Amino acid sequence: MTTAPTPSDTMGPTRPLLLAGTVAGPLFAVVSAAQALLREGFDPLRHAVSQLTLGPGGWVQSASFVLTGLLTIACAAGLRTALRGGRGRLWAPVLVGVQGAGFVAAAAFPADPGNGFPPGSPATATVTATGMLHLTCAGIAFLALIAACFVLASRFSADDARNWAIIGRIAGVLLFVGFAFANTGATGGTLAMFVGAVAAWVWVGASAARLARSPG
Repeated sequence: MTTAPTPSDTMGPTRPLLLAGTVAGPLFAVVSAAQALLREGFDPLRHAVSQLTLGPGGWVQSASFVLTGLLTIACAAGLRTALRGGRGRLWAPVLVGVQGAGFVAAAAFPADPGNGFPPGSPATATVTATGMLHLTCAGIAFLALIAACFVLASRFSADDARNWAIIGRIAGVLLFVGFAFANTGATGGTLAMFVGAVAAWVWVGASAARLARSPG
């Protein structure tokens, strides 16, 4: 006679998928920060981290986009199983999955050079079809991440984890403000978006870890 699996049993295969999400945000932050420090001519106040995919060594940043995107997609698969019933059970996995897919797609379409990076590039960027596709994929990914923060925060609020939910909403607002600031073209906008993206991505990953520790 077989027995029905307990909630903790069914969470077993899901935990590695959820924990993949805890790696994605920090990995993106570390690789981007290291590239920003090591690459000649890169100014985080004027250049987007997407431009680190250009020039010698650009493959490192492109690879990080693909890897972190795939880790995020794995996290989305874990969320689909972990969020049984309640708020966000449908949209949280979808939004996190869209974010991951957006990063993988953005890696396939390099950003346009500009503002003097890579060194020798013109001060004014010429927008190409490839560069526009990159901006579109990245933009969709960041908007999905913003929405995911609020959807998951709503879920945690309903589960009486209100302080955690507040942190998630703050992270979502930080990314929204950074995203809007970066799109004005003002100096410092790219750095603000990077900080907001890291905050939001790390919070989503930490939320996945929180769910992985729960008993089913």
